[in-house]
Amino acid sequence: MSFRKVVRQSKFRHVFGQAVKNDQCYDDIRVSRVTWDSTFCAVNPSFVAIIVEASGGGAFLVLPLHKTGRIDKSYPTVCGHTGPVLDIDWCPHNDHVIASGSEDCTVMVRGGPGSWGAGRGHAALSLSPLSPQVWQIPENGLSQPLTEPVVVLEGHSKRVGIVTWHPTARNVLLSAGCDNVVLIWNVGTAEELYRLDGLHPDLIYSVSWSRDGSRFCTACKDKSVRVIDPRRGTVVAEKERAHEGARPMRAIFLADGKIFTTGFSRMSERQLALWDTENLEEPMGLQELDSSNGALLPFYDPDTNVVYVCGKGDSSIRYFEITDEPPYIHFLNTFTSKEPQRGMGWMPKRGLDVSKCEIARWARGCWGRGEGPPDPTQTLRDSLCSPGRFYKLHERKCEPIIMTVPRK
Repeated sequence: MSFRKVVRQSKFRHVFGQAVKNDQCYDDIRVSRVTWDSTFCAVNPSFVAIIVEASGGGAFLVLPLHKTGRIDKSYPTVCGHTGPVLDIDWCPHNDHVIASGSEDCTVMVRGGPGSWGAGRGHAALSLSPLSPQVWQIPENGLSQPLTEPVVVLEGHSKRVGIVTWHPTARNVLLSAGCDNVVLIWNVGTAEELYRLDGLHPDLIYSVSWSRDGSRFCTACKDKSVRVIDPRRGTVVAEKERAHEGARPMRAIFLADGKIFTTGFSRMSERQLALWDTENLEEPMGLQELDSSNGALLPFYDPDTNVVYVCGKGDSSIRYFEITDEPPYIHFLNTFTSKEPQRGMGWMPKRGLDVSKCEIARWARGCWGRGEGPPDPTQTLRDSLCSPGRFYKLHERKCEPIIMTVPRK
């Protein structure tokens, strides 16, 4: 007699989220009100950066992770842009280097002491008007406002809404603007490596590098998802009308080369879909979530193959496991809180506390008082069962959320 499997086997079926205490949050922060579907937050093992409201230009906060509690209104900001900041991204190879894109059509890169120059694998800089400019972010955070950039990348004719670093190549940065152009830069020399023009007929909603950095995928306002080879400057694969709805959609590369997308149906229902880049005719899996109107922001953990989905304006985080078995997208659980989220940040794996089984850390919050980043030499096996951490942005607060997989 054979028995059907009633419950699917999974190591992450019981992952749960937990918000930190109030005294471990960042309070009294004026999170940006710009109408742009960005995460508004970027986190690494040393700092949390948050795009904030600013008069007369754009600005964002850079706070050491241990600086929790109420943030004074006079706390210095990075305020070199002349227009609102739309996106920020920490360099994966240097925790003191951060890039930002703005409505002033520029991309700026800020770096800590010793971040650039000969002897560190970077090109030495000469500060002529056309060369890069770098912000100096001290080890302990800012003591005064930063207004003079050291690296400015000028090449877009309209506002820059997306900046993302190459996952494997040092000093390589991608930017995408409302001019429908994708630019890839050598930040060390301010050189424009590739200009990808004419591949997108409309606004680019999102860009995601493949894990090895050989390709990237984009989601566009024309409802198409494209896989692009930047060296050839060609579209390798394209799926038209990946989601039928008119609202913004996003696409991210998974570790095995598949693409995970979020969007809306023709009836404005929010959807998730999984695509095989070898055959984009039909999705491998498609799920409808609800009829809310906030854009869905996906975050992917390649070590656990878990995708976290956060809706702008929602008060919940849903997470799904991606497997090789139908229906491929398996719902795990939902973390729910009282306040809606305006943005979200994701802590890299090397910034998690492996001794507490963290698998993700979100920026809706931050590290606790006196809590430092864990030892980066921990083994991959430890990191796989460590909790994750997110940083969730409220209207006036940044709240850390720790995702944990229970262990016996």
